[in-house]
Amino acid sequence: MLIGLVGLLSTAHAALPAPYAPIVIQPLVDGKTHEFDLRAAQQRARSEGKWLYVYLGASDCAYCRKYEAFLAANATELVPHFAAKYLVVDLRSQLSVTERQLILRTEAHRLPYADFQRAIGDQRARLLVYPSVWLLEPDGKPLMQMPAGTGTFQTVAEQLEILRLEE
Repeated sequence: MLIGLVGLLSTAHAALPAPYAPIVIQPLVDGKTHEFDLRAAQQRARSEGKWLYVYLGASDCAYCRKYEAFLAANATELVPHFAAKYLVVDLRSQLSVTERQLILRTEAHRLPYADFQRAIGDQRARLLVYPSVWLLEPDGKPLMQMPAGTGTFQTVAEQLEILRLEE
């Protein structure tokens, strides 16, 4: 009952704008962990011949709201670039969820956040940072090392560089 209630409540929070057609993945909450299962998104990306743009945001994160507002304000210009190559995946979390509680599950891994970062070869800091973005192949391998921190790719030009995999 509690698991279902948590899932219902989290749908009310702002997240990625609708024009991006995000695949919303609510966490499976068991009282100790918040597990995000990316396997269905991986299968869909494989069948559609696209990559995954995985966004981990927190419902109570001011920087997440700022990035989401940027995406909304620039949807006309950005959506065609996202839609051409990516399935957008929206993982909805909360700032109170720790890096040990947050579990990411792919076809290859089921690991806490920091271990997941290491397993995919992500060189960013191992601390849980909101928002986080990964660009992944359908098999879960990263397409490039992503920048981290607030203010990252908050111009249309910077966002397009990321989508084009320009480091």
